[in-house]
Amino acid sequence: MNSEQIEALQQRVIEGGEISREEALALSATPEKEALYAAADRIRAHFMGPHIDLCSIMNAQSGRCSEDCNWCSQSIRFKTGVAEYPLVSAEEGVHMAQDNSRQGVERFSLVTSGRALKPAQVEAACGIYRAIGTTSPIRLCASMGLLRSPELQKLKDAGVERYHCNIETAASHFPTLCTTHSFEEKVRTIREAQALGMKVCSGGIFGMGESMAQRIEMAFTLRELAVDSIPINILNPIEGTPLQGSAPLSDDEILVSIALFRFINPTAHLRFAGGRNLIFHIQEKALAAGISAALVGDYLTTLGASIEQDREMFRRLGRGD
Repeated sequence: MNSEQIEALQQRVIEGGEISREEALALSATPEKEALYAAADRIRAHFMGPHIDLCSIMNAQSGRCSEDCNWCSQSIRFKTGVAEYPLVSAEEGVHMAQDNSRQGVERFSLVTSGRALKPAQVEAACGIYRAIGTTSPIRLCASMGLLRSPELQKLKDAGVERYHCNIETAASHFPTLCTTHSFEEKVRTIREAQALGMKVCSGGIFGMGESMAQRIEMAFTLRELAVDSIPINILNPIEGTPLQGSAPLSDDEILVSIALFRFINPTAHLRFAGGRNLIFHIQEKALAAGISAALVGDYLTTLGASIEQDREMFRRLGRGD
């Protein structure tokens, strides 16, 4: 696909149209990569503007997970040396939420390990959210596994606006990476949260052995699910997990994937997330290839840049406050 064809597809998207899977595959193979990145950035600018949406997370319950997700250090099945602790206290949650809010973060999420929190744990989490809501203006999100409607409703009643449940990869690739729960269970959780009026944050991880076609498949699934916040994680191969020896993706493959996600999901936030430490050298190019949001601060089990370092970079690039 040449630069004129890329521009024509860009214009179609800006005018409210969509691209097909076949067109996305053709875009992925274009030798005109810089033209692709520039077109994706124009789509981002048109629909999302210059502002970077900032969110942060707290690893609020760590380790001892029953599931066998091949990418995850928190599974009880893998020997990774990850920290293990139960649900944090309300005091700890409030402190971190207040600190992040003071630094300009707009959204804050508790993230817990495990297939799904038990009902009593959901009640405890709701207590933390209520305490945060009375002390901070930060908007609240939750990532607590494959919850069902009754527990999701309790979180919503406690002030949680957005539920996070990554689909992780394409449906066609998921069974090779996890056998203890299904792709369909993830989709069910997303749809049940949406049915309650919650927004949904759902994305995946690049670099788990999927093909470019499967990455495109994932992007189209997210479009079909009407997800409006898509975390883009880069696999950080953790020693002790089945994916510990995974070869890294090339810079261009990552940037092309981000640009395609922008073409396919033009009105969704594409969010820097886990593994960003692996792409610090191209993150400014990624910001000019469709990225419109960022998970800032530390990630679940790895360290990130400081919030102020990120905000300074965004300001320097004309994307900050």
